[in-house]
Amino acid sequence: MAEYSRLASGQVISTGSGTAVVIPFIPNYIEISNRTRAVAGSGITRAWWETDMGQGAAFATLFGTGDVYIDVAGGTSTGGQTSGTGFTTIQAGLSLQYGAVYAHNSVASADFSISKATTAVVTTATNHGLVTGNVVIFSNLYQTASTGMQQIAGIPFTVTVTGATTFTIAWNTSGSNYTAFNTATSTNNVGSWKQVLYPALYAPDQAVISAVTTGTTTTITTTTPSNFVVGQEVAFRVPLTWGPFQLNSLPDVIIPGQPIYGFVISVTNNLTFVVNINSTGFTAFNANQTFAGFVGRTFAQVVPAGDVNTGGLPISAGSQLYPSPQVFNGFTASTSTGVNTINGPAIQGAYINATFQGFIIGDGVDGSAADVIYWRAYMHDINY
Repeated sequence: MAEYSRLASGQVISTGSGTAVVIPFIPNYIEISNRTRAVAGSGITRAWWETDMGQGAAFATLFGTGDVYIDVAGGTSTGGQTSGTGFTTIQAGLSLQYGAVYAHNSVASADFSISKATTAVVTTATNHGLVTGNVVIFSNLYQTASTGMQQIAGIPFTVTVTGATTFTIAWNTSGSNYTAFNTATSTNNVGSWKQVLYPALYAPDQAVISAVTTGTTTTITTTTPSNFVVGQEVAFRVPLTWGPFQLNSLPDVIIPGQPIYGFVISVTNNLTFVVNINSTGFTAFNANQTFAGFVGRTFAQVVPAGDVNTGGLPISAGSQLYPSPQVFNGFTASTSTGVNTINGPAIQGAYINATFQGFIIGDGVDGSAADVIYWRAYMHDINY
């Protein structure tokens, strides 16, 4: 190995829809072996990539067929494997935060639409290229001066993919103040959305609230992962029109000037957690908002107020001597397990710098969910 070459290897469990591997460098050569597919005698058993092939490409061995090729995005794949994505390198950072804008380009046809439903459905005219767990943000959702869904513009949403041209967002747009959004009937060619590539550069983070279930304890659902863990102290910022303003940390009507905080007592999945606040009798959450203008517009939010978060993992947790904290970072379909960062153990209560590097094993080569994949990644000194 030359002076500045880097090598890394390991094992990962496939998500079946794009599997992320976080390592402390950007590789220019990647290879994987899928043990599960080899035992089953079907599918891609081995795949490899080098940087000159381009993002999204791969060579692969398809069991019983031989070697096949997956071209870069928009290219033509050959040899029996004609769909899916190969390997893509990733590098998180604020300057790389957003993907390309999916914008309204034609008055005559609908480039995308958003349904009026308890769980809104987004339909696109072309393949959206998203996977479940990705995060998107909408803008310009006017149709006319009084119709559309401008109320949800600016909110980051975790998507659930239901088809090549459809996905859902966990937001109730069935209320009377929403109008089903359709770019074909909008004015001034409005309507756009873009992917938030790295929504959790630091964790835990504030999150927009999409639902509140009141009771002796309070269940909170957010539009994107908050990355809170059990023991996390949280505060609420709920404008009066959104409903349960009684959750707000200020004002405290019992002890003036004393903030009201809650503590996370359980985490259901990446978007839902429970706090110890007794909210019996609190005002119900109301997603049926009007849009009066941009000035002063504020969403209902929950924010971390103090200890504890995933920076405090025990140094000997599990089978790892130095476990890395795990966060939900917008490129995994998992609802119960995050993705490792490159950070080691941190001081209890410390915030995590969740920026990361590495690569994604695309859905064309990562087999089925729960497949066991062995990987190796290289960064060579010289690459002609």
